[in-house]
Amino acid sequence: MACLIFFMQCGFAFLEAGSVRSKNTTNILIKNFLDICIGSVFYWGVGYAFAFGPGGNAFIGSDWYFMYNMPSDQVDDWFFQFVFAATAATIVSGSMAERTEFVAYLVYSVILTGFIYPVVTHWAWSDDGWLTEMPNNPQIAFDDFAGSAVVHILGGSVALIGAVMLGPRIGRFDANGKPITIHGHTVPFAALGGFILFLGFLGFNGGSQGSISNDGDGVVVAESIVNTVLSGGVAALCALIIKQTFYKGNQWSLLTTINGGLTGMVSICAGCDSVSRWGAAVIGFVAGCLFILVSKLVLKVHIDDPLDAVAVHLSGGFWGIIAVTIFARDTGIVFTWDSDSFLSLLWNFTGAISIFTWSVATSLIMFGTMKAFNILRVHPTIEKKGLDIAKHGEPAYPLTAYGHGWNMNNYVDKDIETGTYTDGYVHVWLRSRMDTYTYGYVTQNSRIQFSFKSILTLCSSPVKDNPKDEASLTPSVPTIHSVEERSTNINNSASNLNKDYKMSASTASIDTIPEHIRLEGSQQFAERLQLGVVNNGMVSDNESDSTQEAVAY
Repeated sequence: MACLIFFMQCGFAFLEAGSVRSKNTTNILIKNFLDICIGSVFYWGVGYAFAFGPGGNAFIGSDWYFMYNMPSDQVDDWFFQFVFAATAATIVSGSMAERTEFVAYLVYSVILTGFIYPVVTHWAWSDDGWLTEMPNNPQIAFDDFAGSAVVHILGGSVALIGAVMLGPRIGRFDANGKPITIHGHTVPFAALGGFILFLGFLGFNGGSQGSISNDGDGVVVAESIVNTVLSGGVAALCALIIKQTFYKGNQWSLLTTINGGLTGMVSICAGCDSVSRWGAAVIGFVAGCLFILVSKLVLKVHIDDPLDAVAVHLSGGFWGIIAVTIFARDTGIVFTWDSDSFLSLLWNFTGAISIFTWSVATSLIMFGTMKAFNILRVHPTIEKKGLDIAKHGEPAYPLTAYGHGWNMNNYVDKDIETGTYTDGYVHVWLRSRMDTYTYGYVTQNSRIQFSFKSILTLCSSPVKDNPKDEASLTPSVPTIHSVEERSTNINNSASNLNKDYKMSASTASIDTIPEHIRLEGSQQFAERLQLGVVNNGMVSDNESDSTQEAVAY
């Protein structure tokens, strides 16, 4: 089961990578990978000792640093607890995505997995923690089976403070404070991450039993898994229907469905072992509604959370830690309505508020210190251009890696060359794969059609003025330049072409081509291009008097 939870890091990586812009993909992926690396080292060094070390007090554990003197039968528990710690750290990276200094990530990842999270774990799950039993009521214990509070309230609280201290991404809100949607660059990545996280939650919740060989273990694991599926499913459907019914556009949102489902699975963590199936469904329903509400509220107060980590983990965690005291079989408020059930609600609420307060206080100190030393947020120029190249030198999608040398159809390998003469025509040659030329000319009332697949630069060749002499018009030295070739010579040429010809098979007037994109042409050619519009998609062929489309592939 712990290996399934470990695999959740892959799910978080895909979900976060799909939800950010392509220019920040490498940055978010390395953070998810390093959550495992940093977490393993510092949880080995001090984290597990603070959480479960036999020395210490009700606040923090001690002993077993670097596993020294730790019994060998505790090693399996170390691994299980470590993947929980790594999950808590990963929650934070999503809310702070696309504008955090990398050194700031390293600092908060170390402190979170090595200190902030282990202290809370000690409170709730160790034998010595102060939440283990209620004072004067030892029969009342903090009930958080799989971490609604310990993992998700903590992770969501740190994520909230991190997002607030950072401030929103450039362009996230307009001058009037109205939110502007910043889309992630690949929905399939986000969807794949969602599938992996759904799978991982089955291990997260089912594996929290900690054993499968004792009497009754199998039943607890099975019930935990089934309740997780039900709560997540109901929450996903609830969020989907609310989004479609009450929001502008009436659209069926995949990303809302994924996040709603994750909120349901977060909410059921605390009570997946003890609630009935209908209770899991109710918990999921409320979780789906809560996700929509909190996600909207976060934007209302101008907090930029690219992954909705606050809505998913903080709100879901709070609801889950309360819900278990309401719907737990035999002991919940709806079943017993006695003093113990209400005391259990009070104690769980006390624990949730304590974990939230601890997380917020330590996060304010941690992020506030980094902000004071100006190491929390990247420079605005780097934020606008993207972190991948500036911080890592490894763009996720390098332009030089695209393209091939194969001819895919009759059009792919045709190049277009143009020239202009005193007769006022723009002359066009379509070069075939055998280096023969088809001649035609375009008047001011015709149009050239461009394809987004690969736009070739219009360029001129010095030939004679007679447009009717095809032999004399064949260029002696073709000067064809692809977008990739131009990008090495002219700054931003590829991005300018992309900007001006965004749509596949779009049409554009020749005179809309930016001035610097016509550098190869002669001054006479440039002036001719500015004369008028090219309108019709047809080039007259002087050999057959037929017409053919002039397409730049």
